[in-house]
Amino acid sequence: MSPVKEIEIPSFDNLTLDPSGPKGNTWGLFGKDNHLGMLNLLTPDVVKRAAAEEIKDGVRFSLDWKLNALHKPAFGRQSFEQKIHNKAPRSVNDDVLVFNTQSSSQWDGFRHFGNQAHKVFYNGTTQETIESTNILGIDTWVDNGGVVGRGVLLDIASYAEEHDIIFPPFESTVIPLNVVKQVAAKEQVSFRPGDILFIRVGFTKAYENLPVEEGIALGQRPVSKFVGIESSEATLRWLWDNQFAALFSCIHGSRHA
Repeated sequence: MSPVKEIEIPSFDNLTLDPSGPKGNTWGLFGKDNHLGMLNLLTPDVVKRAAAEEIKDGVRFSLDWKLNALHKPAFGRQSFEQKIHNKAPRSVNDDVLVFNTQSSSQWDGFRHFGNQAHKVFYNGTTQETIESTNILGIDTWVDNGGVVGRGVLLDIASYAEEHDIIFPPFESTVIPLNVVKQVAAKEQVSFRPGDILFIRVGFTKAYENLPVEEGIALGQRPVSKFVGIESSEATLRWLWDNQFAALFSCIHGSRHA
């Protein structure tokens, strides 16, 4: 599967493309059998322009968080386990790792969280299909070059610190959409289709400053609550209108929990 050729993106008000699906769905926009979603916007021209205009220093860095960074993952997920298998008498070691892929930094694939009312996933994919095929797997993303393009960072954490605004990271804290827009304006960011949006709220920094006992207690809370962006139709409209290819953040989910 390859990204589709340039396609006209409908307005937010003209969504709900598949009448059998939930309100606002985009199912079928890139084809019923297309598994890339908005990653289709990462066309060769978009990626080439990003590389030509944005690479200045050639510095490489990872966006991954440590696999064992969470002392106790939230939402009842298992903790990271590492076993070192020494193949003595040779000086050889194998690592055996056991972990939930949601227990550290990761991309949420289209198989992860479906529509709760319709009990289906992207493009109307059923749970039975998820369990019996590799449809909607992130291997499709890899086969098409991965998530590579122009990254745009909105540093809400720094903005909040400069303006004496506090967004408690371990509570159900809403970061209003207007604050997100204010940060973009302050940074003089001009979005363009296919951008990969990064939102930094300072969660990982705050977590890493916690004593181990408090980190464990957070993961064991009966109801997990965390900071996030305002969950509203206005936020959806803003994301859609800017035609982001993907969204990445340093919190459990882009929206508040």
